[in-house]
Amino acid sequence: MIDNTTEQELPLGLYWKGKRTTVDRIVLPFQSLEVIETINESRATREKEKGSMFRQDPNAIEVEWRNKLIWGDNKYVMNALLEKYAGQIDLIYIDPPFATGANFSTTVTIGDEEIEHTKEASAMEELAYRDTWGKGLDSFLQMMYDRLVLMRELLSEKGSIYVHIDQRVNSYLRIIMDEIFGSENQINEIIWSYFAFKRKTSRKFPQKHDTILSYKKNNKNFTWNVQFKPHSPEYLKRWKIDKDGRQYRDDVNPTKGGARVIFLDELEGDIVDSVWDDIPPVNPVAAERVDYPTQKPEALLERVIRASSNEGDLVADFFGGSGTTAAVAEKLGRRWITSDLGRYAIHTTRKRMLEIDGCKPFEILNIGKYERQYWQTIQFGNKTPEQTLAEYIAFVLKLYKAEALPGSAYIHGKKGNKLVHIGGVEAPVTFGDIQNALEETRRMKQKELVVLGWEWEMGLHDVVEQEAAKAGIKLSLLSIPREAMDKRAVDAGDIQFFELAYLETEVKKSVHGYQVKLNDFVIPNLDLIPAEVKKMIKKWSDYIDYWSVDWDYKNDTFHNQWQSYRTKKDRNLELTTDPKQYDKKGDYRIMVKVIDIFGNDTTHIIELQHR
Repeated sequence: MIDNTTEQELPLGLYWKGKRTTVDRIVLPFQSLEVIETINESRATREKEKGSMFRQDPNAIEVEWRNKLIWGDNKYVMNALLEKYAGQIDLIYIDPPFATGANFSTTVTIGDEEIEHTKEASAMEELAYRDTWGKGLDSFLQMMYDRLVLMRELLSEKGSIYVHIDQRVNSYLRIIMDEIFGSENQINEIIWSYFAFKRKTSRKFPQKHDTILSYKKNNKNFTWNVQFKPHSPEYLKRWKIDKDGRQYRDDVNPTKGGARVIFLDELEGDIVDSVWDDIPPVNPVAAERVDYPTQKPEALLERVIRASSNEGDLVADFFGGSGTTAAVAEKLGRRWITSDLGRYAIHTTRKRMLEIDGCKPFEILNIGKYERQYWQTIQFGNKTPEQTLAEYIAFVLKLYKAEALPGSAYIHGKKGNKLVHIGGVEAPVTFGDIQNALEETRRMKQKELVVLGWEWEMGLHDVVEQEAAKAGIKLSLLSIPREAMDKRAVDAGDIQFFELAYLETEVKKSVHGYQVKLNDFVIPNLDLIPAEVKKMIKKWSDYIDYWSVDWDYKNDTFHNQWQSYRTKKDRNLELTTDPKQYDKKGDYRIMVKVIDIFGNDTTHIIELQHR
């Protein structure tokens, strides 16, 4: 049979089951990216400049731009960024999860000793990444299609994108990128041939390379800087040495009017081509290694960033992982935005940036309540506020395996002898909310109250414990996990509610200023902690990986002004801050934030009267 279809009539693009070319538009304002923490100075800089008489207060310096580390699903993150950054990002590099059998666990080191434990991915990460493949290749391709369309909209006219993949999906992704960016805009198919121990395989050649596909936004105008690398030993053998010790060649282009003499020290190096065989994977003992799965070497990102951006350009990575893109962009003087779904990835990146001397100010953002609002609309439909609230409360009660208890504004259900209050979707649970629920519990002559919430007013724990004790009521504060928004987790019965951790501190005063000291940290629900982890814990501080202090918290963003944390190189954790001197007398609120070995954070407020 003869096919008379002309070239112009051939359909372009890749087809898969259920393919959508119209990307869902989630209308999120840029303000939905809530700043939850700002960091004006790295620990490396603080330690280097400690004691300097010319040292400036980093928190008093105004900055026009803060780099951005964003926790959340990149689908929501990119939709929110579009309002302000459409056409503004100069380079995007992504290393998406492309392995059907990938292991998303992470190695964490516990306590002062180098005791390693494999931390499993959270249920949300597990579902998000693994279910990408849950319906086979089709679901992965749709996920990538949607996100690549958004990335193209975020790219500037001089911008380009690099997508890091392996042999399992490179052919599919190339066709998708041809469709979205145009085949004429492909820059390169790069082969990263990494050094690796070759294991014997029975039915194929050992795998030794990944593929990086690069495309530009605009065929006429894109940033490009030629890259060079040192010449190979084989190439250097061709050079002679003159009487002055300079390496030279006199056999270049001998057919064109005679050979000319060239000197090696006048050349920039060997031009890098599309096969990168000079960059090894991250060495197990390398200083940059953070024991994060899929971590890529900084040298790889340095080549990408140098080739396709200039100083001051904006670089982004929406599958941020351990933060390699952000770390290299920072060191090369680029601005950066990076995001990841995993809480532990955000924590790993924050620590990594704090280790960079001279790291410019950055902020940590969360998609937060807007993601929950969108989920609520999808989950319960466009109904009256009263109907939506009723269905939401019924949904959470069912997750918690509690029964509804109508007739009260602050008590929503009952589980055994415990009354239940449920915090709203759009705002943190406040001290006032809990006071009202405690009053209702007392009025109903009950002795136990459970409060379920998505977020909590900062520094809540101590004050509500005191209020509950006064009323003679046993109070439990449990976090509604993010997994509750995932139908797959709900259907699988994987939802667990965790009690908030308890933190005990004290403030010491000396002639040098005030110091905060950690005295105790308790993780409730120890039965949920793996037995092998409990065996490794020698003391309460072993549960802490990181803590930081805002010396003047004003009920808004947490300003990270001092921190101590463990690294692979230094397992020591300071339990007392450096001294802090206040310029003015007055009442201050000190906010302490602790991040445990699982990546969860706990906050604590200290009221200070400086007279």
